[in-house]
Amino acid sequence: MTHFRTAFMGLALLALASCATAPQVAQEQAQAEIVFPPPPEPARFIFERTIRGSADIEIVDKETRWRRILTGETGTSLGLSKPFDVEGCQGRIYVSDTVARSVFIFDVPSGEFSEIGVEGQGELQKPLGMATDEECNLYVADGSAQRVVVFDQSGQFITAIGEVDMFDRLSHVEVDPAGERIYCVDTGGVGSDRHHVRVFDVGSGEHLYDIGRRGNQPGEFNLARDIAMGPDGNLYIVDGGNFRVQVFDLDGNFIRQIGAIGVRTGQFSRPKGIDTDADGNVYVSDSVFGNFQIFNTDGQLLLFVGDRSETPRPATFMLPAGLAVDEDGRVYMVDQFFRKVDIFRPAAISATDGYLGARTEPVE
Repeated sequence: MTHFRTAFMGLALLALASCATAPQVAQEQAQAEIVFPPPPEPARFIFERTIRGSADIEIVDKETRWRRILTGETGTSLGLSKPFDVEGCQGRIYVSDTVARSVFIFDVPSGEFSEIGVEGQGELQKPLGMATDEECNLYVADGSAQRVVVFDQSGQFITAIGEVDMFDRLSHVEVDPAGERIYCVDTGGVGSDRHHVRVFDVGSGEHLYDIGRRGNQPGEFNLARDIAMGPDGNLYIVDGGNFRVQVFDLDGNFIRQIGAIGVRTGQFSRPKGIDTDADGNVYVSDSVFGNFQIFNTDGQLLLFVGDRSETPRPATFMLPAGLAVDEDGRVYMVDQFFRKVDIFRPAAISATDGYLGARTEPVE
């Protein structure tokens, strides 16, 4: 009995000590904020958090916390194996994983985790690029099944579009806000002429037309990789083998290009993921630079965020891939080597703003 009382008092003192040092910890964390650009320039983006698995968003109630303290019980977590792409919509973070053959849903506000595409009509073989519409329906490019699988925001299967032999290397997908048309990137290959974007009607599944063809001239592609629709209604497409981003209208007419091959900021070495924000700025990840670059609609470089490193640290990347910008301007970027998603918050909003800031803690 004495030993139990001593142990219990020790735990209580430990809890009190934690409470006493909380302001100090918070102050140290504030001082250690990772910001871009670095001082003395005014911060525009702040590293907010890393997600590696379900435990990183789990909300644990008071009873569970005390049980784990008293019994030594540890929580379980399903971690990312080989993440490929990411989407953020109304507080839900969707991450495709090619080894798990599924899409992970991290619902940050509710602290809930789920996994979709593991069985039934919506079973996924090789989930790659993703997109969401204004209703947060999720569109997943399945590279092996050669189709786009559509789920509602909770992960229930809706439909599938595409069929065998329609693509050589389906890699990414974009959808218009109303969920009426999808734009599917066929990356092609060395021996393929299918380096283009295929457009489909979501309701009927009908193939409507293609954008681009193989080549290196304006409007042509060499290993197209990712696609995003800007608020201007234009399509921004990563032309990986030509080291540029090309801009088209919705009918497939070439408008302009952003960037060129090179090793300086504002150029590309291995561009991968792309997205746009509400102001029309364009975000492009580069797996050689280990960062993402932000351009305005005219193609002028505004900022680069992140650093390349072989050591896993916040805001450093070894093999960045897909990225996304949510409604609040938060940026999510996948790193396949470190098996993580890093989240960056615009400096103009606080940690409690937006969908991710509306986290609901359990009542104690």
